[in-house]
Amino acid sequence: MASTVLATEVSGSGESSSSAVNWAPIVAGAFAASTLTFILMLLGSGLGLTMVSPWSNESATITTFAVSTAIWLVIVQWLSSGLGGYLTGRLRTKWVGVHSDETFFRDTAHGFMAWALATLLVVFVLGSALSSAIGTGVQAASTVASGAAMGVSASATAGNGNATDVTSYYVDALFRPTDPARLTAPGEQGDAAAVAQASRILVASAAAGEVSAEDKAYLGQLVAARTGLSEADATARVDAVLAQIEQAKVTAQEAADAARKAGATFALVAAMSLVIGAFIASAAAALGGMQRDDEENLYRTNRG
Repeated sequence: MASTVLATEVSGSGESSSSAVNWAPIVAGAFAASTLTFILMLLGSGLGLTMVSPWSNESATITTFAVSTAIWLVIVQWLSSGLGGYLTGRLRTKWVGVHSDETFFRDTAHGFMAWALATLLVVFVLGSALSSAIGTGVQAASTVASGAAMGVSASATAGNGNATDVTSYYVDALFRPTDPARLTAPGEQGDAAAVAQASRILVASAAAGEVSAEDKAYLGQLVAARTGLSEADATARVDAVLAQIEQAKVTAQEAADAARKAGATFALVAAMSLVIGAFIASAAAALGGMQRDDEENLYRTNRG
């Protein structure tokens, strides 16, 4: 009698031979979620590019573009995770002899694993394609947002060959003669030396962050000698060009700061979207599993 009771206790405490993880619906849900993610990302990239225009004052700022992209990521996670989790719950086989609370836990766990697998698929398999699609729009927005500051440096190549790319535009502004005939006047070698000196002064001043009083006075003398302006007018031109340089620096710094803030906002919202996706996938899997069991129970009741 004692041996019979012991055998019963051992039999009742035994573990099931099958695993609680059903990988087939997890993989199916993950593939569905990753495919929908890719489609929605392409759609979002197309919509994002419509916000960017090469024409001035017709394009969204980089901050607006980044925030819109981050919000779209939340929508993408919501839809794709919901689809993948729901399919995972509906496609799994029914667990027999399992408490309803344990069934709910297994469904949510299956949904979470489907979301995790889909996320890995997007990162490792579709990552390059998504980066190319999204990066095109972000780069276009960044170019438009900082076009004013970068355009000044890009147009600098129109100056004298001895001047650097960054300063040649400003050197031309400094030595622009009041009489265009001076451009073909004798003494071009001396003019080239003056341009080179002014260029070096501007480069050194940019590195130091300011133009010294001595350098500013010397620039005024060079401008007066080259252009025929009075010393007062030459000094005024120097001050005006230096103000333009400072404004270009400020514009570039503002564009960089806006890009930094937009990147931080994008990263935070992207992380939040992943958390939302995990929750949605788990809830959708629990819903799908519950509906699957209800449908089977209803079918069996009707047949009986």
